[in-house]
This record gives sequence, C-alpha cells and structure tokens, in this order.
Amino acid sequence: MTHRIERRLVDVGPTLRALDVGPVLARVYAGRGVRDAAELEHTLERLLDFRALRGIDEAVELLVHAVTHGERILIVGDFDADGATSTAVAVRALRACGARDVHYVVPDRFRFGYGLTPEIVAVALQREPALIITVDNGISSVAGVAAAKAEGVRVLVTDHHLPGATLPAADAIVNPNQPDDAFPSKAIAGVGVIFYVMLALRAALRTQDWFAKRGMREPNLAELLDLVALGTVADVVPLDHNNRILVAQGLARIRAGRCCPGIQALFEVAGRSRSIAVAGDLGFAVAPRLNAAGRLEDMGSGIACLLSDEPGEARRLAQRLDGLNRERRVIEAQMHQQAVAHIETLLVDEDSELPLGVCLFDEDWHEGVVGIVASRIKERLHRPVIAFAATDAQTLKGSGRSVAGLHMRDALDSIAARHPGMLSKFGGHAMAAGLSLERSHFDDFAAAFNEEVGRHVSEDQLRGVVVSDGELSADEVSLELAESLRYAGPWGQGFPEPVFDGCFEVVQRRIVGERHLKLVLRLANADQLIDAIAFNTTDADWPPATSSIWAAYRLDVNEYLGARSVQLVIEHLQPC
Repeated sequence: MTHRIERRLVDVGPTLRALDVGPVLARVYAGRGVRDAAELEHTLERLLDFRALRGIDEAVELLVHAVTHGERILIVGDFDADGATSTAVAVRALRACGARDVHYVVPDRFRFGYGLTPEIVAVALQREPALIITVDNGISSVAGVAAAKAEGVRVLVTDHHLPGATLPAADAIVNPNQPDDAFPSKAIAGVGVIFYVMLALRAALRTQDWFAKRGMREPNLAELLDLVALGTVADVVPLDHNNRILVAQGLARIRAGRCCPGIQALFEVAGRSRSIAVAGDLGFAVAPRLNAAGRLEDMGSGIACLLSDEPGEARRLAQRLDGLNRERRVIEAQMHQQAVAHIETLLVDEDSELPLGVCLFDEDWHEGVVGIVASRIKERLHRPVIAFAATDAQTLKGSGRSVAGLHMRDALDSIAARHPGMLSKFGGHAMAAGLSLERSHFDDFAAAFNEEVGRHVSEDQLRGVVVSDGELSADEVSLELAESLRYAGPWGQGFPEPVFDGCFEVVQRRIVGERHLKLVLRLANADQLIDAIAFNTTDADWPPATSSIWAAYRLDVNEYLGARSVQLVIEHLQPC
C-alpha cells in the first residue's frame, strides 16, 4: 500500500536549542511536544505525588490495618503482562512492608474471564481473605465486588481502565481515571497505580514507626521499578513524562543488573542483552513471552517467574514461557493467514469496499490470540479492527485495536447505548478494548461498529500515513547519532521512536531469513553506502526493477562479529 508522508512541523524553541543534544535530537524532542528541559529529566524526584490520587487515603487505611493486624491479603490480577507485573509488585511490596499473609489468585481468561467476577470471588473466598486487592482490574467489577462484600470481605480496587456509569461499591478505589480524580497522569498503567499505592502505604507505616519498632529495614520500593517499567511498556500506555520516568528508572536498574531474576531470565531466553536494554526490548522481546502464559494457559507461570528469587527456578520458568511464546507464534501465523483470507472475501467484487470498522470471526480462532490478530490486521488496513473467537456455542469474545481518531472503549459504549442488550460486557482503553456478545448478534454488531467508526473518522483519515521527523543529511546518518537516539527516550506509545525519511539509490538487495529484505543503499547526492533491512518484506511487495526508493526508517546500531555500524531499519518503502 502506498503511504503518504507527514513531516512534523516543529518549532525548536530557545530552551531546546540551548541543550547539548544536537540539532536532530532537539528537533525530535520538539516534535513530541517537549518544551522544557525538565521534561527530559528522569529522576525519581520528578515523579508525581501519590497524594493527588483520589481514594489513596482510604486505600492506605485499609492496607495499614491489614498489615499491622496480620490479616490475610489476597491479590486478584489480570492475565496480561500489566496484570502479572502488578501482582508481582503488590506481593513483593506488601511482604517487604511486613505483611505476613499475602497471597494471589492466578487469573484464567478461559474459566473466569476478565476482572473480579463473582466466579473468581468464589475461588478467592476459599482462601478466606480479610482484604481483596484488585490490580489492573476491578473498576467495572460491580457484581464481583458486591459478592465479596456480601461475605464480609473488604475490597480495594486499584485500576487504570476507564470506568462505566456505575462504580463498584468497594471500600476504596484508586484509579486516576475515575471521576473527580486530580492525578495529572491519566495514562499510568495498572502496575504504576499499585506502585503508587505501595509508596503511600510505606509512607503511612513510616509515620507510625512501624519499621523502626520491629527492627525492619525500610523497603526501597525503587527496587520494583524493573517490574513497573515492564508492565508500563507492555500495556502500550502513552509515555507521558511520569511514565517515562518510571520506564527510564526501571531500565537503568535492568541495565545495571539490579533486576529480579525473572526479568533477567526472560532477557536471556529472548536472546537480548540486558546491559544495553531499551524500552523496545521490553515491548518486543520480554513482554510477549510473559503474555504467552496468559494467552494460552493462565498467568501462573508468568507471575511465578517474576516472583522467584532463585535464578535457576526463574530460568526454568522463563524457558517454559519461551516455549509457550513459540507455540503462540504458530497459532498467530495461522490465524493471520485466515484473517487475510477473510479480508480478501470482503473484496471479491470489483465494487466492494472495506468497511471503515472491520469485524472478523473464525470458528477455530484461539481466544487468547485474537488481540494480536486484530493488531496485525489493523496495521495492514489502517483502520479499527475487532477479531472474535467463540468461547462457547452461544458467546463470542472480541478484542479490538484502534487507530488515531477513534476511542475504542467510547465507541463500544456508544454502541451499547444505541443498541441495548447487544453487548454482554465491554471495557478497555482508547486504543484497545475487549467485549463479549451473543453469537446471534455478530452481524448486527459488525454493522453498528462500522457505522460508529464512520461517525468519527473518514475514509481519507484511514489512509496509510507515515509521520516523519524529516530528512537526514549524509553526515547525520551516523553511528554516533544512532547511539544517541537509542538512549534518548525511552521511546514508546505517545512518545514514538524517531523516524526519518528520504530517497535512496538501491545498490544491492537480497532476501534473508526467507522473509526479510536486506539492502545496501546510497543516499541521494552522496557517496556513502548504508546497510538497511526491511523486516517482513519480500520482492513480491514492490517492483523488482526499482532502482531508487523512498524510505521511512529508524536509525539503528548493527553489531556483527564485534564490529558496530549504523543500519537503517525501514518501516515503509516505495519507489521514488
């Protein structure tokens, strides 16, 4: 598909020009809305204050009582990487604060679904907890919280998902996205929320001399930032300044070798070097292996890996997660091929057009993998996609991924309001959401979703667009700049890694690894030869006689046999 280029129009103000970062990086920062040097500082002193969170005082009161009275605390998490890291942070922090009876329930998407459902409450009650803490879920668990409260169990909800019209009747709720919450960062992940709650708990216990009276070392909760960084990147939340601090601090600990054995082991099985780790390593290597447990089985082995303090055990668990991830890749590849075939059937007639919002379903699709398929097809079609799998003979469960211009969770809320009874349940974020509906409603929902997408975005807005930070000169395409950009982030959602564009002469081309295009390029009007690679691109994707290309690319460092050189990682290419 041909893309159109949109170059960021930026004004590099005097503050950024005064920084010792060079003109390219100053331009990049300006393009991401940075206006003040303080926004580039990643010290812990710059973190937002937990006292701005609504419900934090009530939450701390619950926790202090449970910890100081030795009550049983049960963590109920979610089945993705954010949920797993949130659970690990809660368990590790509570135990470090002196809680003597802390347990967790492993979420299973296939048996219980998402959140604190009445069914998972029934399981939790078998552990006889005095306090249930939800992490990365609970804001929509009205029935589940009511079921726990009816049995006399106190409930603390910590979450970051958008609330519905009715909040659960929990003893305390900490969620920056609940009404009337003044916490400035609405983009914080579930793991960030529980980390903040644990900071508040430690502060309260400190005022009571809890640690000193018991001869305990006051816990350094910064030791948990490796987990916070992993969960934040994995959940693809926007990296606002506060989230960048959390991720940068976690990455610094990982690079220094001060991460938990589980994260160390996950880096090893992924074949990534921990000592030079960046956010992309967490998002594309570590998180998928952790998520594989929740997608194919339950998150038990993932949480156990993150909680293990024994390197040998952590390595064994990481190897198991790596095996599940390999299995997930096979399933995903099959489902992706089937999804592409579904798309082609929609375009069988010459006059056919793709719907603005695409809904896909196959009887054999795996419930735990539909979210990845939706993401892949969204990237291919540049429009919102929801992929469905059958959970039983009557029910479908869908996972959606959106594009700029459509708030996925709000779109589902609007459909539910317009078509009462169509959706059994739904929830999520702006860019990703999940839902359940009866099989008989699928066609009606697909039509309603397409209509709703059309209310917010036009066909022209759904064209392929590459946003570029501009051209680089031959002198700027250098190893020095590539290394500078690598650690200038952390880069991620809402603070994207720099992408540049330009025209190049194709000097050499070949296929490597059966599906990747390896190129040697020459920048226009320059003699310098530059190595480049376009992943998942073959000769079938563009005219073989092309002698020059327009490419949108990232600068990367290629290491081979001890030698380091600059390499272009091509995001999009087409003939000049």
